[in-house]
Amino acid sequence: MKWDSSGGSKQGKLRAALLELVVPITVKPKLVNSNSQENIVLLRNPNRQIRLWQPLMLIFLILGIWLVLPNQSPAQDHKKALTLRQAVEMAIKANLDLMISREDIQAAQSIKNIRRSNLLPTLNSAYDYRRDDEGRSIGGFAEASRDTYTFEVSATQPLFRGFELINAYKIADLGVNVAELNEKLTRLNVIFDIKNAYFTVLKNQKLALVARDTVKNLEAQEEVAKNFYEVGMTPLNDLLQVQVRVANAKQNLIVAKNNLQIAESQFNIILRRPVNTPVQITDIQKYAALENDIDHYLSEADKNRLDIKVADLQIEIAEKDLEVAKKDYYPALTLSGNYFRVGEDPDVSGGDGIFDDKGWSISATASWDFWEWGRTHYGKKEKLSRLAQTRYNKEVVQDRADLEVKTAYLKTIESEKNIVTVEKALVQAKENLRINEERYKEQVATSTDVLDAQTLLTITQTNYVNALYDFKIARAALQRAISLEVLE
Repeated sequence: MKWDSSGGSKQGKLRAALLELVVPITVKPKLVNSNSQENIVLLRNPNRQIRLWQPLMLIFLILGIWLVLPNQSPAQDHKKALTLRQAVEMAIKANLDLMISREDIQAAQSIKNIRRSNLLPTLNSAYDYRRDDEGRSIGGFAEASRDTYTFEVSATQPLFRGFELINAYKIADLGVNVAELNEKLTRLNVIFDIKNAYFTVLKNQKLALVARDTVKNLEAQEEVAKNFYEVGMTPLNDLLQVQVRVANAKQNLIVAKNNLQIAESQFNIILRRPVNTPVQITDIQKYAALENDIDHYLSEADKNRLDIKVADLQIEIAEKDLEVAKKDYYPALTLSGNYFRVGEDPDVSGGDGIFDDKGWSISATASWDFWEWGRTHYGKKEKLSRLAQTRYNKEVVQDRADLEVKTAYLKTIESEKNIVTVEKALVQAKENLRINEERYKEQVATSTDVLDAQTLLTITQTNYVNALYDFKIARAALQRAISLEVLE
């Protein structure tokens, strides 16, 4: 096992110090008397000789401390911070809605298999036992057994059901496609939700830092104002203004910390972790500007939007349902075959009273309910209305998709422009605060000037943080709006 005695932790520094005690000692064995039974080994350094038991005791003490001390650095005490891609993969793996969607696919596939089986022949077997109250007479002279055993095997094949069976199978097949698209749509929503939570945590982390730095700067200004007041250089009003600003800043810090904890809790819930699990994620401050205009994204949405594809499938399903509703306009044709055996014993091998102990038959049946008081007509009208609903629904989905794309696009552009603007203002606000602090120390500026400069810096920093992470959230929303799956 390799022990780490390098710096970076209290344990490592202690080990290094202990090593410094051992390294200067030079071990040099020397026999005082080679003929003596008590050979004494001495350890010699430049100044003195030490008996062997003294350094041995020191070495054992060092080894004991070394083994007892935990062999890990502070960086190893904490779990590695999650990247955005890792968080997305964890969310996809843990999300319950995705699990439900996958089960929905399995259920739709089972329905499809059921509909396919309806196209195939049905096999049936039956075994019957009957006992009469008296034996049957044979030609008026003898009685047959009162026990009758019958075994029968039959097969039934539907030939035509007014296109009901084939359309029902096609509907089930379309249902599988709908379930698969819904699973992909759910996956897109999960990816956006975790990205939104991820960037919200980062944003609140930065806002909490801004609030903390504001409190720190105002407390420093309070100390300066207090010193000036005590020596009579400024009025009490200047000190009171700073103290009020400090109190307000501390309240804002409390709010910022609470918002951060709420954001972290939402992040944990999406990952299905305990709500109080510490959140450590990798910061992402770089951003790339949008390269295309709104028409490009609208076109991509028309081609790729999963909910539009689902709406198209719903129209196809409604059309097939309409065909199924017309089935009773046609007769139903069925082909069936039968084989039987009859006997007086359980082995159905005939008997004295059995004239026809086995046989088979094939039959074709056509049936048609030609008068049902308008039931088929009204059923068809209902399906026509359902079909119209699905077509209207597609238009609603299309309009909603266009609005969602444009909204996400405009928010992304807005945040992108704000980043560029606020970056310059941030540098100016920091310099403005520095100048006012220096002028206040020279009693050229008032305390109000410093406080206003600090407030301006806090607002600018807040605007920059909001613009940066709102841009990332808006871009993730735009990717979802055009049904583009991006894991990071």
